[in-house]
Amino acid sequence: MGILEDKYKKEVVGKLMEEFKIKNPLAVPTIEKVVVNVGAGEALKSKDLIESWAKDLAIITGQKPLIRKARISVSAFGVRKGAPVGLKCTLRGERARSFLERLFAIVLPRLSDFRGVPLDAFDKEGNYTLGLPDFTIFPEIDVTKVNKPFGLEITIVTTTKDKEISKRFLELLGMPFEKKG
Repeated sequence: MGILEDKYKKEVVGKLMEEFKIKNPLAVPTIEKVVVNVGAGEALKSKDLIESWAKDLAIITGQKPLIRKARISVSAFGVRKGAPVGLKCTLRGERARSFLERLFAIVLPRLSDFRGVPLDAFDKEGNYTLGLPDFTIFPEIDVTKVNKPFGLEITIVTTTKDKEISKRFLELLGMPFEKKG
């Protein structure tokens, strides 16, 4: 059992049940999945670069990413139908919890001038999306072997549809939100 799962069972469930008057422990929110996306951008023209990014993303997430292809051609952006436009990894279960443990405890504190993640990044369904400008802050990445750094977007999908419950849930799990005031 991982640190995050242990914390969830021992602390988070009880606190959320008490604070939000939840009667059944099975009704307490859980992490449904974590989706990690990378937009190809300038890698559109270089097949080697997108393959390199796919390898780096696989190292970060622990699973092979899916290469997303364009559904339509857009000449203004130089995108042809079927061309790779991004990478996507959907993490569930233990992989998602392990990824979040590393994100909360190791990766986010490594950001320069880090004062917490923004509170306004929740959607109306209670899911949280975080953008990271550079993937090399992950400790698994050897910076000397990186061709060109890329940014990534991390979406944490919970089983609750309430923003406030979702915020408190992630806060109790250890997500470092910015302090107001």
